[in-house]
Amino acid sequence: MSQFIDAPQARARALSRHRWALSRHRGAAILAVLALAVLNIALTGPAAAEPSGVGDSSSAPKFLKLTLDSVSPNTVTTSSDSVVTIAGTVTNIGDRVVDDIEVRTQRTGAITDPRGLRSALRLDQSSYTVNTPFVDVADRLSPGQRKQFTLRVGVRPGSKGTPGSAPVTASLDITGPGVYPLLLNVNGTPAYGGQARLDDARFLLPVLGLPSPTGDSDQKTVSAPTDAPVATTMLWPLADRPRLVAGIPGSVGDKALLTDDELAGELATGGRLDQLLGALESAVHPDSAGTGANVANALCLAVDPDLLLTVSDMTTGYRVLASPSDPDGPTRDGTGTDAAKAWLNRLRTLAPTMCTVSLPFAQVDLSALAAVHDSALTSRAISSPTELVDQILSMRSVHGVSLPESGSINSDAATMLSQHGFTSAVLADNAVAPAGTSSGSGSSTHTATTVSASSSTASPSTVRLPGPTPPAAAAPSSGNSAATPDQGMKVSTFDIWPATALAAVGSNPPTPAFTPANVRYDVAKDSRTARLQDALGAMSWTALNPQPNRPRSQLLMPPQQWSANRDEATTLLTQLQTLIHSGLATPRSFQDLLAVQADSHPYEVSYSAGAAADAVPGRFTAPVQQQAGRITDLMNTLVEVPQQEPTPRTFLTPLRDDLVRTLSLSDRTSTGSQADTAAQRRLDQSTTALDGLFRSVTVLPPGGVYTLASEQSPLLLVARNELPVAARIRFKIGVPSGTDITDIGEQTLPAEGTRSFQIPTKVSDSRNLMIPISITTPDGIALGNATSVKVRSNAYGSALAIITACAGALLFLLAGRRLWRRFRGQPDPADEGLDPGKRRRLNRYLRARKRVLQRQETP
Repeated sequence: MSQFIDAPQARARALSRHRWALSRHRGAAILAVLALAVLNIALTGPAAAEPSGVGDSSSAPKFLKLTLDSVSPNTVTTSSDSVVTIAGTVTNIGDRVVDDIEVRTQRTGAITDPRGLRSALRLDQSSYTVNTPFVDVADRLSPGQRKQFTLRVGVRPGSKGTPGSAPVTASLDITGPGVYPLLLNVNGTPAYGGQARLDDARFLLPVLGLPSPTGDSDQKTVSAPTDAPVATTMLWPLADRPRLVAGIPGSVGDKALLTDDELAGELATGGRLDQLLGALESAVHPDSAGTGANVANALCLAVDPDLLLTVSDMTTGYRVLASPSDPDGPTRDGTGTDAAKAWLNRLRTLAPTMCTVSLPFAQVDLSALAAVHDSALTSRAISSPTELVDQILSMRSVHGVSLPESGSINSDAATMLSQHGFTSAVLADNAVAPAGTSSGSGSSTHTATTVSASSSTASPSTVRLPGPTPPAAAAPSSGNSAATPDQGMKVSTFDIWPATALAAVGSNPPTPAFTPANVRYDVAKDSRTARLQDALGAMSWTALNPQPNRPRSQLLMPPQQWSANRDEATTLLTQLQTLIHSGLATPRSFQDLLAVQADSHPYEVSYSAGAAADAVPGRFTAPVQQQAGRITDLMNTLVEVPQQEPTPRTFLTPLRDDLVRTLSLSDRTSTGSQADTAAQRRLDQSTTALDGLFRSVTVLPPGGVYTLASEQSPLLLVARNELPVAARIRFKIGVPSGTDITDIGEQTLPAEGTRSFQIPTKVSDSRNLMIPISITTPDGIALGNATSVKVRSNAYGSALAIITACAGALLFLLAGRRLWRRFRGQPDPADEGLDPGKRRRLNRYLRARKRVLQRQETP
């Protein structure tokens, strides 16, 4: 929106240009008339007015784009230069020439309410009442052209800067310390239009003290009061979005598979994680003057265990998908093994020397996790991270505290944390409210309340939620009982205004869920320098503005997946160091913050609408819950064999990690649809993998027809286990009528092997049978594929028993008859026709042969 200034002068300039055009194009009378008509409308018509009190920083410029490149000094102190040098760039982004381009600096009063740290950046330019004169930048810029400029403005009246420096055009007329909103205003005259304000750039300038205006030490400086320094703690996050490909169970010796190789670049020299770690290393290592120690006392390293797992896997070699959208496609070797080793070794050196705390696994959405109601999944997501960090970094981190990525949780998540032994949580100051005043404590249904910026009263630095004492030995919390000073989980709150400004620092600036809706705008349209200045101002505001309704402490909380580079991170750490050394702040350790006595009044969680909007959609809850239950069923089936790897836990834990990553809040504040796509792909891959694992334990179908030789012949079956872990199974056999098949109970299949089983079977008659057979877990969960066995039985039942009995009786009678006749000396009729001499000779031969055989056998 353009606002015209000095209309008569603009009209004169336009008419002059028009007469010059007529002198060159005398034959174009009609075109000239049209040009005059357009010009008259532009000069005499009403300009588009800006909304009252709201600037247009979020609107897109049409002709010129003004970008802030640098501010020096970025923070004014009693020892800094008394002149602020502002560098910027003006770019013609339109489709027409712009003439008479000029820039000036404007400011408004110091921010007296923390809401102004955000709302002042949206004020109408008319609210910036202190103006400096315009400075010419360029006579003309054609489309696509750009021009850099530098403004030098004094901080206080009479500021001249250091001797020999460039002249100062004007003064900002600042008379006392504070955080001041500044605006760069660029004017120009587009072709076919009049002179107008075409764009602006807004930023904050923290003034910790006023330097001497002339640089003379005899001139009086103005310092900020230091009688009430603010106790300051700052968390330093190291996190990344999930990278491991889903659906791959644990194994021994196999290389990890990543979706892409971007993490290699982030870990390498100059990468995001390398720069964040490097800035922290420089800040906490004491220099020759010992200044680093004070800053280190105020810092605590917050690490995502999922990042540590991934980097640890990369150190032994890894593979990368050729196409991240094709998890079953070709792969290639990763390039970041050396970078991962070097980065992890640096972190292992740094972490034990300072406070270190674990973030929730993969920046999981705790409210969505609570809705799943799976204890094993919950334990992996919020309880195991501290163990992972301690194990991988070989140290002891801070335990018992949860740091949700969104800064807000609902009542179900609060109860979940208490039941898993958490004694503290870190939440935004608008994520809690006095008991009975919040209508948006929320539950798994993502019910939420709207958070506005209408009140500047912050929550106490530490509050307590209702419920019994959190340790796991205590009874589970209902979350509804009245709190006492010794009950319930404590919540340490952080100020949302510095947190919002810190989130905007870097290459990928999100707007956090806890930022009130009425002060939201697209911060990506501001330059990185402007966003860094806003963060410096927000960090300094509490120290410069003691207020009775606000605590004299602050917890500075950058976003967990922070995109600040080393220069920006170093600048922020330097600002913290400056606040401490100037006496405006004192370092407070994270452990001391957690030990602060909670406010005596009961509080409850207040789940904001912003947190609900950025949360993991509810459609993922049921599928994740189902697959988590299947993992537990399979875990109960597998058998741990001593000295055999992998164990059931190491084999299935990666699949459980995939489900936690499905509930990740990573990238949801800026790319929600992409986050949903990634979560659905991860869930689908996990489901497919579990389907395959359950099919890997099965009974083998016999070939052809199986024949039972007798009435009680056993049924022979073969089962196969393709898993690298032994499994317990049960046979589920359909028993036809007239058949008795014994249940052989629970059996064990060896890892990656087969085993034969004899099933006692009794069939009472001869017939062909079709017996259905399948395998289940000991709990009755189906495994593998069901099959059927064709059985032919040769049993004859009662008829066979009668025939056998008759034959036996006849044999007994015939043998008895023969013995009776021989006893009476009567030849048996069956022996008639046999010569007695031949019988005697045969008997003698047989006896002689027996003696020879006995002698041969005697040694």
